[in-house]
Amino acid sequence: MTTGAAWRAHAHPAWWAFLVHRVSGVALAVFLPLHFAALATALRGEAALDGFLRFADAPLVKAAEWGLVVLLALHLAGGVRLLLIEFRPWRGLRKDWIAGTAGLGALAGLVYALALWR
Repeated sequence: MTTGAAWRAHAHPAWWAFLVHRVSGVALAVFLPLHFAALATALRGEAALDGFLRFADAPLVKAAEWGLVVLLALHLAGGVRLLLIEFRPWRGLRKDWIAGTAGLGALAGLVYALALWR
């Protein structure tokens, strides 16, 4: 693929949707062991869990939680978009589904942010 063709391919919204779906999947896979480690603090006793909950109340952790919700929403919507592409008749490039995926991720992030900092 020539440089011009590669640039045009990477400028397409479908390529960005692909990239967001893959990156969000990897980020969620990295998050899972951290999540299980956090849950394991409950097994070490009430004091350990209370210490973790105090840590989780920090603004940086709340911002990370918000990012996690956005990643989950984007990954879910991207997966639904792929299922629709695979199982629905192909008509055009489905840029509206890409926009809908991004909109759903943004909406979920905004709703969670409002609930988080109220």
